[in-house]
Amino acid sequence: MLLRVRVTLPDRPGALGQVARTLGVAGADIVQVVVLERLGGRAVDDFTVVWPGASRIDRLRAGLAAIPGVQVDGIWRAIGAPVTSGHDAELLAQVAANPADGLATLVDAVPGLLAADWAAAAVVPADWAARSGTAPRALASDDPLVAGGGEPAVAYASWRAPAPLLLPEVTPLRARSLTGPDRTRYAVAPFGRAGLVLMVARGEVEDLPAAAFHVTEVDRVAQLVRAAAVILGDRLDLVTASPAATTG
Repeated sequence: MLLRVRVTLPDRPGALGQVARTLGVAGADIVQVVVLERLGGRAVDDFTVVWPGASRIDRLRAGLAAIPGVQVDGIWRAIGAPVTSGHDAELLAQVAANPADGLATLVDAVPGLLAADWAAAAVVPADWAARSGTAPRALASDDPLVAGGGEPAVAYASWRAPAPLLLPEVTPLRARSLTGPDRTRYAVAPFGRAGLVLMVARGEVEDLPAAAFHVTEVDRVAQLVRAAAVILGDRLDLVTASPAATTG
């Protein structure tokens, strides 16, 4: 199976090699390495590896933790290797080429860019935080949109999104990472129009808790959302004015 392994390690010569050797000895075949951060003598790296399904993840985690200065931030099952930022422009070109389906195109593509499980665009009323507290709310495809009843609703969801979708507390609307009550990791970013927000999620599967979205990943989502909002313009206002929500 394909795994995503995130580690924080000393930013010094040889540290990355130690991690790579440990992954190899444990039975992992490295297919991609992404450097998320290098700051203050520390680095945060993501490894995408092919891992034998019969092998125990505990062995991999223990081997990495035994390296001096290395911290395992998360090991989770990945659908595929994350696509580099060079593909963002191609995605936005697709959104611009077919703006009628632009929101769906964005939502469907973002999970693959970030090794996430699913994504959804939801409409959240400005006062929802005051009315709902912190409890998640299950959203069905027939929930009213903001214009129809003042409740949060799903505008579009990718095919792997759970149904009904449990929406975490996302107000006030600003780009950030958060963790839901069920330990699902989220990156959220608002479009800046009538409460429309993009949520990207990584869940826990087979006792493999995913790492939280890194600040660089949140920034990437926010940049895509801002660019898509400029491209789609008033079409996003039409999404919030629809009489009923739909899921993909």
